[in-house]
Amino acid sequence: MVPDARRVRVRLGDAVLADTTRAVRILETASPPVFYLPPEDVATAYLHRAPGVSRCEWKGPASYWTVRASDSEVVEGGAWSYEDPLPDYREIAGYLSFYPARFRCSVDGERVRSQGGGFYGGWVTDEIVGPWKGDPGTGIW
Repeated sequence: MVPDARRVRVRLGDAVLADTTRAVRILETASPPVFYLPPEDVATAYLHRAPGVSRCEWKGPASYWTVRASDSEVVEGGAWSYEDPLPDYREIAGYLSFYPARFRCSVDGERVRSQGGGFYGGWVTDEIVGPWKGDPGTGIW
């Protein structure tokens, strides 16, 4: 986990979902980093608990959030958080991350590209050099 003071923004349509300079970047094995944003810097009024959970072997159980910016701009399960992470990840308890394939995410003005594969939430910027899992043929790394 690395604190990251760059400006991170997440938008859906005209709605600014998050805007922070207090992100935490988690470097994951064989994946681009994932940015987690403090809830104080997220417009949580747009978030609604989504059904389902998953479990990360390192971080613990993840909760999912549906994002509703308007009646026509709804992203089911587009964000996630670790409400009660495992001890090594307590720092991100309640922080949120967003799938960059489903939102307009940026880091210091650079548009984030998404990690392939649909399930993974890696944030790809020009500073990130692959290969990483997610694209076809990488599922057995």
